[in-house]
Amino acid sequence: MKINKGGIKINEEGVKESKNGIKVSEKRNKEGKNFEEDPEFELLKRVVTESTGFNCEYYKEAHFRRRINVRVRATNSENYEKYLRVLKKDSTEYENLVKALTINVSEFFRNPETFGVIEKEVIPHLIKSRSGSLVKSIRIWSAGCATGEEAYSLAILLHRILEKDFGRYRISILGTDIDDLSLENARKGIYRENVLKNVDASIKKNYFVKQGETYQVSEQLRSMIRFKRHDMLSESISKSCVNRFDLIICRNVMIYFKKEIQEQLQLNFHQALNRGGFFVIGKAETLLGTASNLFKPYNARERLYIKET
Repeated sequence: MKINKGGIKINEEGVKESKNGIKVSEKRNKEGKNFEEDPEFELLKRVVTESTGFNCEYYKEAHFRRRINVRVRATNSENYEKYLRVLKKDSTEYENLVKALTINVSEFFRNPETFGVIEKEVIPHLIKSRSGSLVKSIRIWSAGCATGEEAYSLAILLHRILEKDFGRYRISILGTDIDDLSLENARKGIYRENVLKNVDASIKKNYFVKQGETYQVSEQLRSMIRFKRHDMLSESISKSCVNRFDLIICRNVMIYFKKEIQEQLQLNFHQALNRGGFFVIGKAETLLGTASNLFKPYNARERLYIKET
C-alpha cells in the first residue's frame, strides 16, 4: 500500500483511499490508467447517443460513468477506446449497455409505506371525487415503470378498493419506460418469487396464477394496463398523455439526471396532471426550482404532492 504526500493511500487495486478508508476515485484498469482520465469518454458518449437515442448529456456524469464502466469491465475492455471497438464489432452490446444504464430494479409494492398512503388516502380520495360524475374515470401514469411491478400494484389496489363498484369506473393505467425488453416483460406479467416479497397470500391467490417457479399476473389486471415505450427526456409528454392524469408516479428515476433536467421533468409532470391530481417521487428525490412552488406537499415523508393550480 502506497501513501502519497496528501495522505491518500493507493491500494493494490489502484483505488485511492483517504485516511479514514473512504474510497475517493474509481478502480484503475489493467494498464494502471484511471477511467476518469480517459480522453475517449466524450467520444463514447456521442457514439452511444447517436446509435441508441439515449441522451447521455442529461445524466449526472458520475452516475453515467459508473454505469458505463460496468459494461467496459464486463467486456474486458482496458479503456474506452477498446470498448468503442467492441461496440463497433458487436451491435448487441448496445442492448447490454442501455440495460446497464437504465437500472431497472423493481418489485411489487416497493416502499410499502408509500403504497399504504396511496391505498388508504389517495385512491379513496380519487374515488370520492368521481362519485358524482357521469363518467367515472381514473387515470394513472407509472413513469419509468421498468418491468411493470409498480403499475400492477396500483391496479391491484384499485380493484380491491372498488370491489363491486369496479365495473362502474373507467380505469386507465399507463406504464412507460425507455427499455423495450423491460416493457416486453411487463406485458407478459410473469414474475419470480423474489419480487413478490411484499405481496400477501390473499393477493397472490386472487391476482396471480402460479406457474412452476413463477407467478403470472391475472388477465383481469393485464387488461387494465397499457405499456408503452416513452423517453421522458426527449419525447413530448403529450405523445403519451391523450388526457391528463389523476395520479403520476415517477420514483427513483429523476435522481440520475442533472438538476435542470429534473426540474423540467417535474414541470412536465405538473402539466400532465389534472387539478387536484397527485404526484409521487422517490424518497431520495426532491422538487426543484419552479416545480417546488407548483405542488403542495400532501405527505412529505412519502414524497407525495398534490397539484393545486
